Amino acid sequence: MSERTRWQRVARRIRVPLGFVFAAVFLWLARPTWHTMLASLVLVVPGLWLRGYAAGYVRKNAELTRTGPYAHTRNPLYLGSMMIAFGFAAAAGSWIIFVALAALFLAIYLPTIRSEEEFLRGRFAGFDEYAAKVPRLLPRLTAAPTTEAAGRFSRELYLHHREYNAFMGAIAIYGALAARLLFFSR
Repeated sequence: MSERTRWQRVARRIRVPLGFVFAAVFLWLARPTWHTMLASLVLVVPGLWLRGYAAGYVRKNAELTRTGPYAHTRNPLYLGSMMIAFGFAAAAGSWIIFVALAALFLAIYLPTIRSEEEFLRGRFAGFDEYAAKVPRLLPRLTAAPTTEAAGRFSRELYLHHREYNAFMGAIAIYGALAARLLFFSR
């Protein structure tokens, strides 16, 4: 097994627990202001919307989703997560958090995305054709052409994937930042 494949497996396993560790460090290093928190909404709100929108389209491991946000980027869920995370880095008002976050995304999410692409390539015959038309992360402005019937957002899929947890998490983080600002600012 190659070193890259080993790291991909490790990265996939540690990404969620590492997120909790990062959240604790984030709150410790955060120096929010009302202005940074307000400005962060420019990334956080669209990131939450994108994650929710994507969750209403994807049928994980059952089909290669090519419609909705998946016609613009192969990884709308990760893109939404990055927008949310970098929005909160802006809210925290700390360049250290921003740099650490960028390093974590490169070390954890890039190998995870590659690992998932290997899985999709092996599972779905049309993945290479799809990948040739749709960028990995940064979205194309127009939807990629597809022969697939236009998909529709499914509220049931959104609820099944429990994407509302991202919204509740964002509210909790803003609450923690506001508490830090009100009660623990220096």
